[in-house]
Order: sequence, then structure tokens, then C-alpha cells
Amino acid sequence: MTLKPLPSGSRLEGCTLSGALSVTTQVRAAVTVIHGPAGCAQHNLSLLHATCLENDTPALPLILSTDLDEGSVIFGGEGALAGAIRDAAALDPPVVFVLSTCVVETIGDDTGAVCGRDWPVPVVHIPTAGFLGGVFRDGFHRALHAIAGCAGEPAGEPGGVVLVGEKNLEYEVDVHGEEMRRLLSHLGARVDLRLVRGMDWDTLPRLASSRLNVLREPDLAPLGDRCAERFGTPYLPAYPVGLSGTLLFLARAGRSLGVDPAAAVRREEEAQQEMLSRFSDLSGSPVWIPGASGSGEDARLVQELAAALDLRMDRHGTVVPLPDPLPVGTAGIRHLLHRWRRAIHG
Repeated sequence: MTLKPLPSGSRLEGCTLSGALSVTTQVRAAVTVIHGPAGCAQHNLSLLHATCLENDTPALPLILSTDLDEGSVIFGGEGALAGAIRDAAALDPPVVFVLSTCVVETIGDDTGAVCGRDWPVPVVHIPTAGFLGGVFRDGFHRALHAIAGCAGEPAGEPGGVVLVGEKNLEYEVDVHGEEMRRLLSHLGARVDLRLVRGMDWDTLPRLASSRLNVLREPDLAPLGDRCAERFGTPYLPAYPVGLSGTLLFLARAGRSLGVDPAAAVRREEEAQQEMLSRFSDLSGSPVWIPGASGSGEDARLVQELAAALDLRMDRHGTVVPLPDPLPVGTAGIRHLLHRWRRAIHG
């Protein structure tokens, strides 16, 4: 028998259900019901538990399972789902999310119809079966779209900025969020909402009155377009990467907010030059970064830092890390250069 090698691919190609859970479990006090066998819930709860511990947040999210058995697979699991939603609603959460699995999609349960009944709390159905080709990224996007669809209509004066689609399983997700707050504060703007990161359900209407949405990455453009069409909100397609990328982000954000960005750009450029001066000891160091070649964003970042610090790219030089995802803003570059310094002088 010939064994096929295990496929290698992006971590974003995992389970669709996991992608949605990485979003729904970030809504405070919400309950997520996984409609399927207990194993689907157990596997994902283990993943979330490990991630929470790694990020020093030991509290587990509220997740219930309909715990479908063989009988439910044969005769249908809609009754089990209704019971699970009743149990979830009894906890008096602000919202209940219902995620469907491959099993219930296969047997034909009408999960949407059950969720659409008259429940005492909002119930949001997010289809997350991946057996027809869905992956982690699909579940992540579907959950964001489903939650954004509950935002209502704009009310009152425009508010602040909304950060859209933060990667909640990233180790440095909050570091990146804080850098975005810092950069936007240069323009006199505040972050009103993180969609979805530690969000209270009753703050979701802030999405409808946002002055500017900042997407975590360009793949979220369909959601940016949807909010622009529905609420008239402009958006920027990604978090800033690199020295010049950060300055360009400030310029674009300022124009979108109706603020002259010149002072903010100048202030940040001065801060970057001061930061780079602290790493002058790296000048002339031979380094090598595997995979950072070509014309992609990672290559542009490496070329920019190599020029700014007079680093010498050499295949026989010190191998220095380039994280995935790439560092965000000036603060991200500073953290990266600290790692490179340890590698070069270690």
C-alpha cells in the first residue's frame, strides 16, 4: 500500500467550525451552540483552551453541544437543537450563536428554521459545515458577516473607528490592537469597536455609525464593501506593515476621517528615526531571512529594514525570523528588531 504524504498548507485551511468559533467566542457572555456530535465541540474547545492559556486568558468561553448520537443522525436533530437553544437562553445571554456541523448539513436539518423561531434572546445561525470545501477562513468570514448583519441602522452622529476582523488566535492580537489605537490617536480618532475582539453585544450598533473601518487584511474587502454600501462607511483594506507603510496608513486614515494627516505623519516619521537609531549596533550585520524574497509584502518589509539599518543580506549570515503575520506598525517593527538583535548577538 502506498501512503500519501500529509498535505502541507496554511493554518487558515483548518476546520470551518474553528474559524467561526474564533469569532463568536469573543463576544462577551454570548453562548455558542455547536449543532453536531460531541466530538466537534470537544476538539474545538481543546483548541480554544490551549490558545487561551497561551495568551494568559484561562477563562473558557460558553459553548454548548447538541451532542447528536446515532439516533439523531437517523431521525434528525432539530429537536436536540431546540432543546440546546432553550438551555442556552436560560443562561440569559445577550445573544446565542448556533454553528452547524458537517453531520447536520448532511442529514438535512433545517437549522435556520429552528433558529428563526420566537426565542427570548437573539439567536444567530452561522452555517459552518466544511464538507463541501469550506476551511477555517470561510468560517471566520461567515461569522463576521453574520454578526455585522445584526448591527441595525445608523443612529446619531458618526462615532469613532472600528477594527474589523482581528485574528483572535494570534499571540500578539492585543499588541496589534494597541498599536492601532496609538496610531489613530495621532489623528485625534478613537477606536470605538473591535469587531470581534472582547466585544459587548450591545456595542455592535457602533458599527453602523463608524466614521472609518480598518480591516485586518485585504481578504475582508467584501465585508468592507458591504458596510460601505449599507452604512456609507469608508474603509482601509489592511493594518499597516513596514516603515513607509505605516506613514502611508496615517495619511490615508487622515484623509478618510477628514483630518489633515501632515502633523501625524511627521510625528510618526520622527519616532521611527529615533527607534532605528537604537538599533545602530546591527549595522553591517550579515543576515538571511528564508522566504523573504520576491515582490511580496514580506520582501518589501525586509528590503526596507535592510536599507534603513545597513544590513547585509547573505545566505551564510545569521538566520533571523520573520513572523506570520507580519509585524503591525512601528511598534511591531521595534519588537521584530529586538528579536533580530537577540539572534545576531546571541
